[in-house]
Amino acid sequence: MAVLTEEQSLLRDAARTWTQEKSPVSAFRKVRNSGVALGYDQAAFAEMAEMGWTGVIIPEEYGGSDFGWLSLGLILEETGRTLTASPILSSSVAAGAIVLAGTDAQKQHWLTKLASGEVVGALAVDEGPHHNPAKVALKAEKAGAGWKLTGKKTFVLEGPAAGLLVVSAKTDGGVSLFLVPGDAKGVAKHALKLADSRGAANIDFDGVEVGADALLGEEGKGGPLLDKILDRARAALAAEMLGSALQAFETTLDYLKTRVQFGQVIGSFQALQHRAAKMFTDLELSRSCVEAALTAIDNDGAEVSELVSLAKAKMGDTLHLVSNEMVQMHGGIGMTDEHDAGLYLKRARAQETAFGGQAFHRDRYARLQGF
Repeated sequence: MAVLTEEQSLLRDAARTWTQEKSPVSAFRKVRNSGVALGYDQAAFAEMAEMGWTGVIIPEEYGGSDFGWLSLGLILEETGRTLTASPILSSSVAAGAIVLAGTDAQKQHWLTKLASGEVVGALAVDEGPHHNPAKVALKAEKAGAGWKLTGKKTFVLEGPAAGLLVVSAKTDGGVSLFLVPGDAKGVAKHALKLADSRGAANIDFDGVEVGADALLGEEGKGGPLLDKILDRARAALAAEMLGSALQAFETTLDYLKTRVQFGQVIGSFQALQHRAAKMFTDLELSRSCVEAALTAIDNDGAEVSELVSLAKAKMGDTLHLVSNEMVQMHGGIGMTDEHDAGLYLKRARAQETAFGGQAFHRDRYARLQGF
């Protein structure tokens, strides 16, 4: 476990208290059942913004606290425990992109709004059913002093609520990134109904015109920048996955200690003890991977990409195992919608595939290691 500063410990404790008291799993279930188009409770998100969670990775001069990605991971771990639906992850990734490569004007305009929660940010990268950021067909053509974007993006996390889209596009010089207002003329959002009830959308760009100041970083050099942005998204998502897996495990463990079958508490059965021990060991290893990745990002380490892919792959395997075991060990009740096990299983499957599944990251890790 990472050694936390006093401020980080206070942040984690505050996040734990708030999520358990104000945003338990029952709150997520209520949002899901209500069919809210955005996929999250706007009032709850406003409270998170007031507590400063939306500005954790944003510099102080733009209204943030600049606590870093490990600190953001502590918050996401707690929201992951209660399946809290919010655009904090998505907005933080968009903010991270601007922190990395934005001009002073872009930072002043967008970061202040993202830090306050006034604007929700989203990363629009993929164009097919699978994560493949290198495959970019959306075109950005010169149009007067600015650009015209034409194409589509799929499975944009928090797409329905996004007031800012960080979009990858193909220009004459190669892949470039653009900051596009979510309400720009020609942007059409098509909300998706995902298994985990989270907000996502397919987005069409029909000749969307933006100014020259919408270009993020240098034209044609967006590939390496996009890798850095995605690594931040993957590490942050892995932290959220860790929280979901931990809560699923703890809930299952409590059940093993109380459920009686054949005249005995089922936790006394050696076969179930071995399965629980396997989950515990994998969770500890996963935590080490996730915290190493987030710390490397904060320290701008040379092995960020390797550590991030290791964390996402390991966390994906662990969450897959724990969410399955949660359903199986609860028996018949675990198969019902009334029990939370199904909610954790559905969220797990969506988290596994977002920003690259286990196979994607094992392959990436091997390539980065020279194999």
